[in-house]
Amino acid sequence: MKILYFAWVRERVGKTDEDVDVPHGVTTVSDLVAWLAGRGEEYAYAFENPRVIRAALDRTHVKPETPLGGAREIAFFPPMTGG
Repeated sequence: MKILYFAWVRERVGKTDEDVDVPHGVTTVSDLVAWLAGRGEEYAYAFENPRVIRAALDRTHVKPETPLGGAREIAFFPPMTGG
Protein backbone atom coordinates (compact mmCIF):
# COMPACT_ATOMS: atom_id res chain seq x y z
CA MET A 1 0.00 0.00 0.00
CA LYS A 2 1.22 3.50 -0.80
CA ILE A 3 1.19 5.78 2.24
CA LEU A 4 1.34 9.54 1.77
CA TYR A 5 2.14 11.98 4.57
CA PHE A 6 1.23 15.67 4.53
CA ALA A 7 2.04 18.83 6.53
CA TRP A 8 3.38 18.22 10.06
CA VAL A 9 2.73 14.47 9.77
CA ARG A 10 5.26 14.45 6.91
CA GLU A 11 7.69 16.57 8.89
CA ARG A 12 7.52 14.26 11.90
CA VAL A 13 7.81 11.02 9.92
CA GLY A 14 10.58 12.51 7.80
CA LYS A 15 9.30 11.38 4.41
CA THR A 16 6.59 12.29 1.95
CA ASP A 17 5.53 8.76 1.10
CA GLU A 18 6.43 5.09 1.25
CA ASP A 19 5.21 1.71 0.07
CA VAL A 20 4.50 -0.81 2.82
CA ASP A 21 3.24 -4.35 3.09
CA VAL A 22 0.42 -4.04 5.57
CA PRO A 23 0.63 -6.91 8.08
CA HIS A 24 -2.14 -9.47 8.36
CA GLY A 25 -4.52 -8.35 11.09
CA VAL A 26 -4.20 -4.66 10.25
CA THR A 27 -7.67 -4.21 8.77
CA THR A 28 -8.82 -0.66 9.56
CA VAL A 29 -7.40 2.83 9.32
CA SER A 30 -6.99 2.95 13.11
CA ASP A 31 -5.18 -0.42 13.06
CA LEU A 32 -2.78 1.01 10.49
CA VAL A 33 -2.18 4.14 12.56
CA ALA A 34 -1.39 1.98 15.61
CA TRP A 35 0.94 -0.23 13.58
CA LEU A 36 2.72 2.78 12.10
CA ALA A 37 3.12 4.35 15.56
CA GLY A 38 5.06 1.24 16.60
CA ARG A 39 7.54 1.45 13.71
CA GLY A 40 9.91 3.90 15.37
CA GLU A 41 10.31 7.11 17.29
CA GLU A 42 9.46 9.37 14.36
CA TYR A 43 6.22 7.47 13.66
CA ALA A 44 5.31 7.43 17.36
CA TYR A 45 5.75 11.21 17.39
CA ALA A 46 3.68 11.71 14.22
CA PHE A 47 0.82 9.52 15.44
CA GLU A 48 1.00 10.32 19.18
CA ASN A 49 -2.53 11.72 19.13
CA PRO A 50 -4.46 9.63 16.58
CA ARG A 51 -7.69 11.56 17.22
CA VAL A 52 -6.32 14.58 15.33
CA ILE A 53 -4.99 12.64 12.32
CA ARG A 54 -7.20 12.66 9.24
CA ALA A 55 -7.05 9.98 6.56
CA ALA A 56 -8.11 9.48 2.97
CA LEU A 57 -8.32 6.07 1.31
CA ASP A 58 -7.88 6.27 -2.45
CA ARG A 59 -8.53 10.05 -2.18
CA THR A 60 -11.77 9.73 -0.19
CA HIS A 61 -11.88 11.04 3.38
CA VAL A 62 -12.61 8.23 5.83
CA LYS A 63 -13.11 7.62 9.54
CA PRO A 64 -10.66 5.65 11.70
CA GLU A 65 -12.93 2.60 11.83
CA THR A 66 -13.05 2.34 8.02
CA PRO A 67 -11.78 -1.00 6.68
CA LEU A 68 -8.70 -0.78 4.47
CA GLY A 69 -10.21 -3.29 2.07
CA GLY A 70 -8.44 -3.28 -1.26
CA ALA A 71 -7.31 0.34 -1.05
CA ARG A 72 -4.13 1.11 -2.96
CA GLU A 73 -3.32 4.42 -1.26
CA ILE A 74 -3.83 6.08 2.09
CA ALA A 75 -2.96 9.66 2.98
CA PHE A 76 -2.49 11.02 6.49
CA PHE A 77 -2.73 14.72 7.32
CA PRO A 78 -3.64 17.06 10.18
CA PRO A 79 -7.06 18.71 10.41
CA MET A 80 -7.67 21.32 7.74
CA THR A 81 -8.71 24.83 8.59
CA GLY A 82 -10.42 27.44 6.49
CA GLY A 83 -9.25 30.92 5.88
